[in-house]
Amino acid sequence: MVKKIAICENVINGNTFITSHDFRIRLARVKTPPVNTTDGIKAKMLLEAFISGNVVDYEVISKDNDGSSLAEIWVRDKNINDAMISAGFK
Repeated sequence: MVKKIAICENVINGNTFITSHDFRIRLARVKTPPVNTTDGIKAKMLLEAFISGNVVDYEVISKDNDGSSLAEIWVRDKNINDAMISAGFK
């Protein structure tokens, strides 16, 4: 797989965001509660802290049913998928 680069424009929930090219990416291996719950809000806020407005490297693993790309995400050398899992969102 080839890493690509984008800027995170909008975090949708704790594991999905939109890039500057209007590309929808969902973090592979990361499961978060619905965004309308307390834990879902926490997950979204954490993902925003990690990636919002930042340049991200991503590697698409597959596509899901809603057209999102499932991907591994990095900001600098930090794997964001692993960071979200370490925070309890797995």
